[in-house]
Amino acid sequence: MTHVFHRYPKQTMPVAKAGIGMELIDSNGKRYIDACGGAAVSCLGHGHPRVIEAIRKQIDELAYAHTSFFTTEVVEELADNLSASAPGDLNHVYFLSGGSEAVEAALKLARQYHVETGQKQRRHFIARRQSYHGNTLGALAIGGNAWRREMFLPLLAPSHHVAPCYAYRDQLNGESDAQYVQRLADELEAKILELGADQVAAFVAETVIGATAGAVPPVGDYFRKIRAVCDKYGVLLILDEVMSGMGRTGYLYACEEDGVVPDILVIAKGLGAGYQPIGAMIASDRVYNAVVGGSGFFQHGHTYIGHATACAAALAVQKTIRDDQLLPNVQARGEQLRAALRSAFDNHPNVGDVRGRGLFVGVELVADRDSKQPLDPARRTHSRVKSEAMACGLLVYPMGGTVDGRQGDHILIAPPFISTAADIERIVERLIPAVDAALA
Repeated sequence: MTHVFHRYPKQTMPVAKAGIGMELIDSNGKRYIDACGGAAVSCLGHGHPRVIEAIRKQIDELAYAHTSFFTTEVVEELADNLSASAPGDLNHVYFLSGGSEAVEAALKLARQYHVETGQKQRRHFIARRQSYHGNTLGALAIGGNAWRREMFLPLLAPSHHVAPCYAYRDQLNGESDAQYVQRLADELEAKILELGADQVAAFVAETVIGATAGAVPPVGDYFRKIRAVCDKYGVLLILDEVMSGMGRTGYLYACEEDGVVPDILVIAKGLGAGYQPIGAMIASDRVYNAVVGGSGFFQHGHTYIGHATACAAALAVQKTIRDDQLLPNVQARGEQLRAALRSAFDNHPNVGDVRGRGLFVGVELVADRDSKQPLDPARRTHSRVKSEAMACGLLVYPMGGTVDGRQGDHILIAPPFISTAADIERIVERLIPAVDAALA
């Protein structure tokens, strides 16, 4: 009997007792290689002494002070750290408790920016099908995953969606990368014109599509084209790097690889590496100055924004990534992981695609490799992969509804940045029998 309202109330969950580096240990003493960090969260693994010490020191000094009365030294230092490394003029950091909160803040800031600049008519938000931006009502409304939205549709604010940049599924035979990207940019422009050239507030996109489609990277100069369309019509660009940011792709900010600077950037998971709940919204000078020079008040807030202990943990995480020079390791181990998976599943009839950036890797499962026909959703293959992998002492993050929110299965793999070459080999060795058992 449990009094905890678990997310899967019918299941009996194993009890996690300890975490050491790459591994989690349950109450029976079984060890699991944590190859997903929960949901791409634990980027430094478990039990990192530097982060734990930073938390302990901050609690001894000051655990919490409400931001309507005080700032703190640690929140100022973390903001300085993030803005100094952020691309372009992303210089203004608003701290929250997680990704959904950060997306909510970004949506509200985008709306307030337009009000502050005399464009009150801008009310529409455009995102992409098969996107995921969080589970609060505003974030869910902008998200494009049909299954997650369906139950709550009567509660959701209207939003609009265009095609994702999902080359494996949507790039046409004979269509070049340049042609494909231009087609997607044209679709966004058409949607803006359909809604009204001066009516759209922002376009929201994951820099690398995460949980709903499995580490799908953009093609070519996709985001440069999207940025140009947004600029043409005065639409803000919001990039969601809750899952893909903070080093996960081998760049501290995933959009660095694409040479694009958004107006608002959202980060979370890898920011605090799971040691404390924290997320952040980073605004450009233009957006920030519109508020400061206008009403002077961002009409938003939560009790725990800028939480001192959470910021201390995140600051230690970010210093560790920098001081230990972990980003080159993310790139190297990511290349190793994708190459090993492609080799292992090269002739597998049910593995359609291996993709991703850095240590953010997706494996898409199919019923038929040539036609890309999805597996029968009734089989819940992704759930079977998760169970079989846990039986093998491996934690991965499989998901269903990859193609359209209902059909399709993929496995998301997001090991810690501290992974060694031997760790990557062990992950692949354990994943192969898990996939075979799930598909048997």
